[in-house]
Amino acid sequence: MRSIGGMARESGLSVSALRFYDGAGVLVPARVDPVSGYRWYGPEQLEESRLLARLRRAGMPLADIRLVLAGWSGADTDLVRKLLEAHLRRLERGLSDARTEFSALRALLDRRENPMTVLRTDPVRLTVSAPELAAALDAVRFAAGTDPELPMLGGVLFDIEGEVLHVVATDRYRMAVARAGATGYDGARVQAVVPSPLVDAMRALLGDDASVRLTVDGGRVILETGDRQAAGQCVDQGFPDYRRLVRLPAGLRAPVDVAAFREAVEAGPVRPSEAREQDGVSFDLSVLEVAADGRVTVCEDGDGGGSRVAVNRAFLLEALAAGSPDRLILEFGAPTAPLAIRRTDTDDTFSMLMPVRLES
Repeated sequence: MRSIGGMARESGLSVSALRFYDGAGVLVPARVDPVSGYRWYGPEQLEESRLLARLRRAGMPLADIRLVLAGWSGADTDLVRKLLEAHLRRLERGLSDARTEFSALRALLDRRENPMTVLRTDPVRLTVSAPELAAALDAVRFAAGTDPELPMLGGVLFDIEGEVLHVVATDRYRMAVARAGATGYDGARVQAVVPSPLVDAMRALLGDDASVRLTVDGGRVILETGDRQAAGQCVDQGFPDYRRLVRLPAGLRAPVDVAAFREAVEAGPVRPSEAREQDGVSFDLSVLEVAADGRVTVCEDGDGGGSRVAVNRAFLLEALAAGSPDRLILEFGAPTAPLAIRRTDTDDTFSMLMPVRLES
């Protein structure tokens, strides 16, 4: 184990930077002393911290860094490469230092890559609750990406493990996770990235049936109900390790009435969208503040404090619509940590919105 001082010396990150990335949920220490609060890092985190230092020197935003680290920890070099290239294309002329850092990262990837691929030959078949799958897809579909440079994010991950099916979507700036019950499969964990058009076709089949049949056969996925089916090819690229992305420091949980809070967001003040873009599209911010009693308000444009977080206003409204018609729980961490939006009846369905740092 390394102390925070030792990690700072070996990684090239300052102690204050390591504290910042801990609070943002990007590089969380392996252990924190419960009495002193002192941070300790595991041996495997040194490589991640050096990678993080390079990415920040190259000017990559935190939303992308989270996915790079998730792909790195899961050996998903295809995702890491595509994220690096997408950022390089966005860099303006003259960022020679950033290009040097990315060249070094490519060399590290070349040494890390394992060309051996284990191919699954036996089809995976399971029975899924139709109402639960419909609700799960409705809860995550809004978060699927549309960036052609990152096709693995342009769909929904079907993550099958035993009698549990998780569906996950992310476009880097937001992520949604939901669960549906499944039976008939007890093998190893299987993942398939289903393109968004096929996800929509599957959702259209989910009507009054109690259950549907889901098959993953090589690179093909099939959903069957009665004599109807929706089938097609999966995206032949890996999905980021979403389980890593949801390991966030505990925050302040604030229950909200969805209808009233949505009205407050729609009618409340916004920060101007000037100089703010995500994938080339400008957007407005809603700044949220949570009081000690759990009351959440939409703030006026101002300095902000430790209990405030700024998020894409349109994304927030979509997450509220996908979450629940009645009540939800907003979970606030540091201003730099994602805002979690959770259902009150389960911990398995939630969404996360990446924060936007407020400029002074």
